[in-house]
Amino acid sequence: MLRLYVEQMDSVVVGVSADGRVRLENEEWRTPTLQEKRAIIYAATTALDDLRELLEILESAPSA
Repeated sequence: MLRLYVEQMDSVVVGVSADGRVRLENEEWRTPTLQEKRAIIYAATTALDDLRELLEILESAPSA
């Protein structure tokens, strides 16, 4: 299940269709504006960077 918080929009993306439409939490499917699309891309890129850092830390940490 997809859940991506987009701070600039104060919204949570819960779905993305192959044609580029998005579904925000408690809303219907719609095509995002250019500004919304950029905010979603920025939030997704930041989340990926944070997840990569988390994986690196956990993979290199000694096991308990």
